Amino acid sequence: MSELKLVIGNKNYSSWSLRPWLLLRHHRLRFEEICLPLYTAEYTTRIAALSPSGKVPVLHHGDFAVWDSLAICEYVSEQLLDGRGWPADPRARAVARAASAEMHAGFQGVRTNLPMNLRGRFLWRSPGPEVEAEIARIVGLWTDCRARFGALGPWLFGEFSIADAMYVPVALRFATYNTPLEGAAADYVQTCLDDEHVRAWRGGACQETESLPQYEARELWEPMGGGSAC
Repeated sequence: MSELKLVIGNKNYSSWSLRPWLLLRHHRLRFEEICLPLYTAEYTTRIAALSPSGKVPVLHHGDFAVWDSLAICEYVSEQLLDGRGWPADPRARAVARAASAEMHAGFQGVRTNLPMNLRGRFLWRSPGPEVEAEIARIVGLWTDCRARFGALGPWLFGEFSIADAMYVPVALRFATYNTPLEGAAADYVQTCLDDEHVRAWRGGACQETESLPQYEARELWEPMGGGSAC
């Protein structure tokens, strides 16, 4: 059994769980996956023994536990990847860290109004100017990173990095809600959708049966076609 254990929530809804999961998968690190369905009796019963914060995700490395998506990614990069979670170039690395921190602490409007729901497909309707401004900032950030640092591959800094782990869930939200994008931002969303590990996570989401009304019943959003991406 692997000495790495990653405790996550529902794949359909838990964007924070996806982030360290992707980093581990991209670097082919073996780990045991423990999924606790959010807002259930099972979650309430088991989480206290698994997570100091009472939240997911949490990584167990032997007898050591670290929680919070970005902290987990930092730990994995430093302890298991010889720093390869970040770009090697110092300037690219600094920008990648800044972009990741901005995602970690900000974009509350996008999080609230475009909740992660990988099984859903919705027609785009603007959530309002404040959310539109956050989307514009994300698009500008992606475009800048690709232009300045993306020459060696399709990810934000060429090769997959922690910055991508932080922004893939945003790209998936944009796909779910058919957010109008073009240029480098549209290409980046497609890169995320085409990734084998993202496809694996989405496949797991489609197999889940739990439905959380707070992420499903959104008056703003009108389902597309059959209303499902599965």
